[in-house]
Amino acid sequence: MKPLPHSFYDRPAEDVAPELLGKLLVRREGGGKPRRMGRIVEAEAYLGPHDLAAHSSKGRTARTEVMFGPPGYAYVYLIYGMHHCLNAVTGPGNHASAVLLRALEPVENVEASTSGPGRLCRALNIDRTLNGHDLTRGGLIIAEPDDPAPAFDVVAGPRVGVDYAGDWAARPYRFSIAGNRYVSRPSGRA
Repeated sequence: MKPLPHSFYDRPAEDVAPELLGKLLVRREGGGKPRRMGRIVEAEAYLGPHDLAAHSSKGRTARTEVMFGPPGYAYVYLIYGMHHCLNAVTGPGNHASAVLLRALEPVENVEASTSGPGRLCRALNIDRTLNGHDLTRGGLIIAEPDDPAPAFDVVAGPRVGVDYAGDWAARPYRFSIAGNRYVSRPSGRA
C-alpha cells in the first residue's frame, strides 16, 4: 500500500474528488491499537474561495488556515459542536480548496458506521488534533490499494448540507461509487 503523493492533490478539487474513490483511508495509532482502514466510497469537492459552499469563501481564518496551505494535508473541523469532518486539501498550489471524505466501506478493524463524515471520523478516531496533518505519512494516510478495487461507476450529485450557498449547493460536486451500500446518501446522476 503506497500513500498518494502530494502531487495527486495538487489539482482542482473537482478532479481529485472522483479519483479518491476506491482509495484507502488508513488510521494508525500508537499504544498497540490495531490499524483501521476503509475504502473511500463518497467524496465532496469544495472548489475554493469563489465556491460559496467552501469554508474558504469566508476568507482566511484560524479555522481555514490549513486550506490556504499546500495540497495533501488534512483539514479537520468540527460541526454542530460535536462532529468532526475530514478533508484533503487540494490545489492547484495554495488555492484553498478541499475534498470532504463523506463515507468509507470498512476494510480492516472498522466496526462502527462510516456512512457520513461525522461517523467516518468517529469510527477512525479522527479529530482536530489531526488538522494540518500530512496525508502522505504518519498516523493518517490516503493510499493506493495493493489490489485495485474492481471497476465501478462514479455517480455525481449535489452536495449535502450547504443550502446556504445558493446555486453552488446544487452543483454536482458530490461523487460516489454507484450502488455502494456504504454511501451516505445516494446520488442521482451518472
